[in-house]
Amino acid sequence: MKSVQILLWLIPISLIVSACDKPQSESSGQAVVQSQPRAMPAERWYNSQQVVKGGKLYQQFCAECHKPDASGTTNWQQLDEKGNYPPPPLNGTAHTWHHPLSVLRRTVNFGGIPLGGTMPGFGEKLKPQQIDDILAWVQSHWSDEIYAIWYERDQQAGTMLPLQKKG
Repeated sequence: MKSVQILLWLIPISLIVSACDKPQSESSGQAVVQSQPRAMPAERWYNSQQVVKGGKLYQQFCAECHKPDASGTTNWQQLDEKGNYPPPPLNGTAHTWHHPLSVLRRTVNFGGIPLGGTMPGFGEKLKPQQIDDILAWVQSHWSDEIYAIWYERDQQAGTMLPLQKKG
């Protein structure tokens, strides 16, 4: 069973890692975004109600490690003294936006331990809709440009949720 779980992690992660480039400038720590024009999605996949619900859930389950404003750890790419990666920013300045929605969901569900982190899985504490609400809150912190890049990657991965009505 454990080997099946590892395999379920390795297949999508290996595909993503091969497509993942360095999103940050080494000196500034800010996201570096290609300047070529990209088609912007008309709307984001989530609505304002999900963002509100997700914000409350994020503060309850995620803020302790990823900080209340989703700014995470500044040295998230460096192993800590125990050999683990610290919690990354989720606000669009780290690598979270490189991953399709299916991988973001899987990470919240099963945790980040298989990836060298210490994040526990929340699949037994949160329902799938609650995980989506948290991800909506996280993505609401991303700039339109970062979201557009993510959206394109997610479309290529074929995991996008249908757009929901704003409300």
